Amino acid sequence: MKGEPPQRVLIIVPAWNEEASIGRTIGEIRSAVPQADVLVIDDGSRDRTVAEARRHGVLVCELPYNLGVGGAMRTGYRYAQRHGYDAAVQIDADGQHDPTYLAALLEHLDSADIIIGARFATKDDPYRVRGPRRWAMIMLAFVLSRVAGTRLTDVTSGFRVANRRAIAVFAAHYPAEYLGDTVESLVIASRAGCRVTQVPVTMRVRAAGQASQSPVKAAIYLARAMVALILALVRDWSAQGEFDQSLDKVAA
Repeated sequence: MKGEPPQRVLIIVPAWNEEASIGRTIGEIRSAVPQADVLVIDDGSRDRTVAEARRHGVLVCELPYNLGVGGAMRTGYRYAQRHGYDAAVQIDADGQHDPTYLAALLEHLDSADIIIGARFATKDDPYRVRGPRRWAMIMLAFVLSRVAGTRLTDVTSGFRVANRRAIAVFAAHYPAEYLGDTVESLVIASRAGCRVTQVPVTMRVRAAGQASQSPVKAAIYLARAMVALILALVRDWSAQGEFDQSLDKVAA
């Protein structure tokens, strides 16, 4: 079911040494959703990422040192909550996330609290992952589909939209650990009562930089994914009720 898009949208762009791609990413976001505000979270970059972002006239938050995507996104969610945004969107600075899908993602916020831009959602999806990394993605998707109570195919996707309820959860509890920003965040949100769904998207190759790919790193990814999932599942987030009342007020 699709509805009207939210009125105030914040696009959060975590960036670490992305001077070569940040300008193009900002330009594409503005073309796709000109009404949205853009906030670049510079995660301790050592290049000209900040200068390039400011040259394009967007909001920039400079972190004093590298916190990782989780720390950068928690900063963005806190900004979104404090400034009363109806929706917050994560788009990576490297150009892999296509902003032309934003309208489709935002339209689903009337039926869910978190919308994932998902690869592997259709049989003809061109994105291919093989070996241990693919095994990890399948295992994570299977377990988290059961946790969320819906079929999910790409739980490691960082292309996401969150409404006010999810923003409140993530502003307080968005994890900073490796893979926590994707895997554990969905466990936290689901156990806090957030509804999760996905919309098929096509991911692109990086506009700049180089992704790390090797058999050894793929095996390490699999091991880390399993550890991240186990930690997410054993933590008793349901016992952390300090934000329950605030969530009820936000959802009302």
